[in-house]
Amino acid sequence: MLTDIEIVKLLKEPKILPSDFVKRIIPKPKRGHKEIELNFKGINNSEYAIILRQSLIEPLKFSAILAYQIPKSNQRFRLRRYNGKHQHTNKIERIHFFDYHIHQATERYQLLGVREDTYAEPSNRFSNLNEAVNCLLEDCNFNIVNESQTSLLLK
Repeated sequence: MLTDIEIVKLLKEPKILPSDFVKRIIPKPKRGHKEIELNFKGINNSEYAIILRQSLIEPLKFSAILAYQIPKSNQRFRLRRYNGKHQHTNKIERIHFFDYHIHQATERYQLLGVREDTYAEPSNRFSNLNEAVNCLLEDCNFNIVNESQTSLLLK
């Protein structure tokens, strides 16, 4: 379990991607959807993954996920998830909506015994997977640099 303070700290950690990272994101078919995963480290050596999924049948069913790799385990903690348009219910608040939405990890939902990123808020900032990825990059402190800058920063 991570506290809200730890979650914010992970979200604020600078994350560096090379300028050609988009070329590396080539989704592969997987049981009714296409999916890709890009693993990388934050500036403080925290390990993360961007996971992108999209239905092959319904393009509005998609997710752009930022996951944190829990040290010394095989578990991932989903910090943020940008979802396509569908029905969602926040169990604690008893709020229902049908919209594009952003899930966020919270301490209180973990204490409830459900997935860490069960809480979500509707969003009008994106309407497709590419726009959702851009929001994820913007919200989660990503820096995109060219290869020579990346090697200098990671030394």
